[in-house]
Amino acid sequence: MTAPSTTSALYDVPGPHTRRRHRMYALAGTAVLLALLGWIVYLLIHTGQFAHRKWMPFEYKGIQELLLNGLAGTLKAFGMAAVLSLALGGVLAAGRLSEHRPLRWTATLVVEFFRAMPVLVMIFFVFVALRVQPLPALVTGLTLYNGSVLAEVFRAGVNSVDRGQREAAYSLGLRKTQVMMSVLVPQGVRAMLPAIISQLVVALKDTSLGFLITYEEFLHAGKLIASNLDYDLPFIPVVMVISPIYIGMCMLLSWFANWVAKRERRSVKTRQVEVAAAEPAAPMPGDTRG
Repeated sequence: MTAPSTTSALYDVPGPHTRRRHRMYALAGTAVLLALLGWIVYLLIHTGQFAHRKWMPFEYKGIQELLLNGLAGTLKAFGMAAVLSLALGGVLAAGRLSEHRPLRWTATLVVEFFRAMPVLVMIFFVFVALRVQPLPALVTGLTLYNGSVLAEVFRAGVNSVDRGQREAAYSLGLRKTQVMMSVLVPQGVRAMLPAIISQLVVALKDTSLGFLITYEEFLHAGKLIASNLDYDLPFIPVVMVISPIYIGMCMLLSWFANWVAKRERRSVKTRQVEVAAAEPAAPMPGDTRG
């Protein structure tokens, strides 16, 4: 019996000495990270960030309600901006894919303009120049920016589908709208989904810009608590409470994206169909072969 091959087409499979060296590197890296974490914790303790006085605000019901109301404000702004951004992105993507040149040029101009414009500038412009309330101003700025980015994501996803799929659909007599909705979009969703979720995570984090226009969202609530002189300005405790919640919401979005992707792969509309093997055809009348 010959020994199994220990090489790959791309790289050599590491031997025992190399694996041992890799384990040593991993242990050394882990030790460095633990040492860095320990040093940060030591600094926090040394500067009194874990003192009971700095954490006292979170014991009061009023502070807890303030944080919950701020979290609700963040989710409300994100929900509105996410839905409107997806809708605007779909409309602009349809315009960019249009065969009518004026419509395509107009959509391109809108997309490129709002992609280049900083989100904060748009929010301040709507809030100050147009005298709009904080929530609509925040949602408008997030929608214009993220919608223009999602338009490019949608356009790239549709164009990523093999050209033969489009030509085959047209050869069956389908109209462009039918080809788009029945063939190109369902297949392009798989390529679009990671980028869509990434952009929605950006929109979720950008809701924190609302505190600059006095919108009562999560970061605004944290700022009110952190600037409280009665508790020695508990900035670090506020960060340690708010940051994991933001991270958890982003991870929840990623989990939802994975769940949707798995469900979409199991869908009968996208499931691969098994084709039976070809069998010999029945002999023609008068055929004397075989």
